Amino acid sequence: MHPYHKIFAVTGSFTTLLATAIAQDAKLPEVVPVDFVADVKPLLEGACIQCHNPEKMESEGGDYDMTTKAAAFGGGPAYGGDVIRPKEANDSPVYWMTTVHLDDPKDPEAMPPKKPLNEQQQQVLFSWIQSGAEWPEGVTLDTKPRVNYQNVRPLLAKFDALTRNDLTTLSYWVEQGADWSAVAGGEGPKDDLALTEKVRTKILAESKEKAEADMTDYTNVIPKTQVKYDMVAIKGGEFMMGSPESESARNADEGPQHKVKISPFWMGKFEVTWDQYEPFMITDVARNKDGSPQKIEQNAEPVDVISSPTTPYQEMSFGMGTQGFPAICMTEHAALKFCQWLSAQTGHYYRLPTEAEWEYACRAGTTTAYHFGDDPSKIEEYAVLDPNQTRTGYEKVGTKKPNPWGLYDMHGNVLEWCLDQYKADAYADRTGVSDNPYVRPTTLYPRVARGGSWYDTADLLRSAARTASHPDWKVQDPQLPKSIWYHTDATWLGFRLVRPLDIPDAETMNDIWNQGTRDEQKEEAPKPKTPKAIELEGKVKPLIERGGPFTKEERALLAEWVKESL
Repeated sequence: MHPYHKIFAVTGSFTTLLATAIAQDAKLPEVVPVDFVADVKPLLEGACIQCHNPEKMESEGGDYDMTTKAAAFGGGPAYGGDVIRPKEANDSPVYWMTTVHLDDPKDPEAMPPKKPLNEQQQQVLFSWIQSGAEWPEGVTLDTKPRVNYQNVRPLLAKFDALTRNDLTTLSYWVEQGADWSAVAGGEGPKDDLALTEKVRTKILAESKEKAEADMTDYTNVIPKTQVKYDMVAIKGGEFMMGSPESESARNADEGPQHKVKISPFWMGKFEVTWDQYEPFMITDVARNKDGSPQKIEQNAEPVDVISSPTTPYQEMSFGMGTQGFPAICMTEHAALKFCQWLSAQTGHYYRLPTEAEWEYACRAGTTTAYHFGDDPSKIEEYAVLDPNQTRTGYEKVGTKKPNPWGLYDMHGNVLEWCLDQYKADAYADRTGVSDNPYVRPTTLYPRVARGGSWYDTADLLRSAARTASHPDWKVQDPQLPKSIWYHTDATWLGFRLVRPLDIPDAETMNDIWNQGTRDEQKEEAPKPKTPKAIELEGKVKPLIERGGPFTKEERALLAEWVKESL
């Protein structure tokens, strides 16, 4: 911890800090010319404003708003009134709190959390304050995505095929100093097709069941955590998917009814619980925003390379309970990466169910609105729901009666992710017998979820009822861009495992495990390259191939190239 920080944490007194300043012998950065709008503003917007803004400052920003000059220099209850001391950078918490991680990377008061500033960025902040902390009147700060080397590394690898989204990300990176602080030892295996091929090799070696006759129910243990989970063998067969027009509360997207053939698979006896999911969600591994480990050893096991969620900003059960309760609020991407994480450990291929597999298993040979019949008055024997709109949370899995095939909570408790893209007319073109239908997603929204939840009334829990995912499920997410891991508002959304008997090729596995972030609609191509953009590209490409750090002149060239390309 920075010497000043220790004293400030105890006394909160800058008088005491100044009295001990002579004890500080750390080497200070060199003061270099900086411009507030060009150099400092983008850095603060990416690193600080996400928490230090009027909306978030009480919960995440320590009562300190940095969006305006008056607020930033005024300080706050947790920081005092001398947060920025012009010409005294080393006495200014806005600067020295960015150096705390040098002594203790895990210190919770190191700023910014999780993604510390590199030396060049610290030098910009130090130089600005030491030179007088000029802040032009009327200039305000807005939240911008924080972009570092780890975020842009995959983009720079596809230099000749950048989309407009890619270029926008690169523009933030350049504005924030074109960070090139690669993590030492971080060039090991990647979460890609080659990794999936390794996992598939393990699956082929360890999956003993070769035919439906070999399938039985089983209980397994997650090797990393020793937590148990139960799988139910589901024989293949045919069923009528969708609901008849005569069904009460039927929606148009449930028809027309059509015959579907399903191959055999195992399905989770219960919804995935926090006991099983939380060790995947919360780790002590430093991660990039895409969930990849910041440091990967060359000999890392596949399970340790698979992307996992970034640390959540709040307790994700929202006080409803964890031990034995269903995990909630994850995106489809998070659910699928959990399936990959589990597959890599167990040697069994897990994924989410297709919408057809889910309904087949829910119905369990029945043709009625619910797997217990058409009478909703019996539903509370089988489902956790909210008929009177008064319930405040879920219940432990398996507290109600199972369906005829021994699956619990297929109606209610939590809504369950499926693999498919949601299309209201998905059934319209299906004729004859559809063989294992699956609508491969191409856009992030909407995706299919099934079964209804503790938050819903009985009509939404019917076997044929379909739910479409929506961006509103993550309104509370404080990150920009929104997290790929959490649907913070979906406190009624979970998932259930499926293990198909047939093991697909590695390309199919990889496509499914990584489909959760697929959004082809947003992959907007850049405008045609202008002659100037082509000229600048010729100058920039050698810089990228050489790598950073970049000089101020080189960063200016990068900025000009991105601007012209956009």
